[in-house]
Amino acid sequence: MVRMSLGLILAASIGACPAAAAPVTADSAARLLVPHRAVYDLKLKDSSDRSGIAGMFGRMVYEFTGSACTGFTTNFRLVTKIETGEETRVSDQQTNTFEDLSARQFHFETKSFTDEQLDKQLVGDASQAEKGVKVEIKEPNGRELDLPKSDFPTDHMLEVIRNAKDGKNFFEARVFDGSENGDQSLLTTTVIGKQQEPAKDDVDAAKAGNFAKTSYWPVTIAYFNDSAAGDPTPVYNMSFKLYENGITRDLTMDYGDFVLSGSLSKLELLDRPDCK
Repeated sequence: MVRMSLGLILAASIGACPAAAAPVTADSAARLLVPHRAVYDLKLKDSSDRSGIAGMFGRMVYEFTGSACTGFTTNFRLVTKIETGEETRVSDQQTNTFEDLSARQFHFETKSFTDEQLDKQLVGDASQAEKGVKVEIKEPNGRELDLPKSDFPTDHMLEVIRNAKDGKNFFEARVFDGSENGDQSLLTTTVIGKQQEPAKDDVDAAKAGNFAKTSYWPVTIAYFNDSAAGDPTPVYNMSFKLYENGITRDLTMDYGDFVLSGSLSKLELLDRPDCK
């Protein structure tokens, strides 16, 4: 599951466990999540005049490795070509994260380039504390801050899967994923549809290899700024088809002024470290 941004653009993931949900153990996490590398082709689905975007396409590579005993690493790269009608620019975002479920620690690094020129770099660490999340930004401008209690991305992914398997269609959570400036968490609402079998004409399913005929859940996650009040508009919506092993396909990423679609073009399963 992907969630980064397009200042940063987009993967993947979610909040506090409902009382009835079983706690995540090392064994259950290792059994659920499959290390993999997924490649998505992106194209512009819709845009408003306000966006200034006449055309957009690109490719996203999402690599998820590790296990509950070793920790989970995500390597993410998103390259897009954006056409405004007057100019064309290339955006390249590269993100690496590491999450230790048992220690409740999270490391994040992001580099963003425009036309091959570095325009943003972010490095930091976050850890779960008794009353919230402690964040240490190392680059740029080293500083520390305290945020409300939040889940990290892999833990959120597990929460979505748990709710889906339990038949729960809606839940709210707070997430910290180190995106943007790494200095805020986001409120989320997640809507999970009934488990479905892929349609015969589902081209995206055919690219899922061994999972081409496997059932999935349609999921939509809306992200809101912490300062949002009243009946706020989400800063970002992401919809996708989710397998119980954490693999996603058929993405729709709605940024308000423009919408991108992402189709799975290649899926490769990777080795999982042994937990002894």
